[in-house]
Amino acid sequence: MSERADCALRAAEAGGAVALGSFRDGIAVETKADKTDVVTQADRDAQETVVTTIREDYAEDAIVGEEDDELRDVPNSGPAWIIDPIDGTNNFVRGMQMWTTSVAATVDGEAVAGASVCPALEDTYLLDEGEAYRNGDVLSVSDETDPEAFTIVPTIWWPQDRRGEYAAICRGIVERFGDMRRFGSAQLELALCAAGAVEGVVTNVEANPWDSVVGAGLVEAAGGTVTDIDGNPWRHDSRGLVASNGEAHDLVLAAAREAEAKADAER
Repeated sequence: MSERADCALRAAEAGGAVALGSFRDGIAVETKADKTDVVTQADRDAQETVVTTIREDYAEDAIVGEEDDELRDVPNSGPAWIIDPIDGTNNFVRGMQMWTTSVAATVDGEAVAGASVCPALEDTYLLDEGEAYRNGDVLSVSDETDPEAFTIVPTIWWPQDRRGEYAAICRGIVERFGDMRRFGSAQLELALCAAGAVEGVVTNVEANPWDSVVGAGLVEAAGGTVTDIDGNPWRHDSRGLVASNGEAHDLVLAAAREAEAKADAER
């Protein structure tokens, strides 16, 4: 294991253990931007633990994080870390197991390693040196080629004033593919795409780097395709995120663009 992958894994495991200690324990919930954007003390405590673990080995590196006073943007030069102490906090506060603690290591804005730990599911996803792993086993995206057998996931979140786009993207999925799922944690959804459990993960909104960088890296390392809404190679600052097993990616893109068509019609 590379040094940065080892650090990302140790930090994610440490933060995940802190979060797990408060899981299903009646923790107080606060709201941020809207009623579905929630945060808990467990998020803050887990992030502090992740940061402390990283700082033991990389004291000078930039850290980008969802909570508290960390940076919000990924530096385009030099090394940095991107952390999400609990991706899927809505699941966490409802006692559902689909949440992760995710840590990505980047250099010049590109992911070089990362880990998404799912303590309540007892699964650990690791990105290291161009390979994707779950619990030590190498991952590969689904080899399904028939869109009527695909399962596609609409991900991230559309605010209340953009729910027409959410509805449009769901319609685009169900009209083109066999089935649809939504798990409430983008990092987990992308990891599941890398593992071959679903064939695609789509959104037309800009994904925060802490919600997406590890997962997008896992999909690519597992042999999949990740683009922005226009079909260009995805970056942490792209608009939209469309990940697939690489089969019928244009059709997966078309489903995501249903939301764009709705947005354009309402402008």
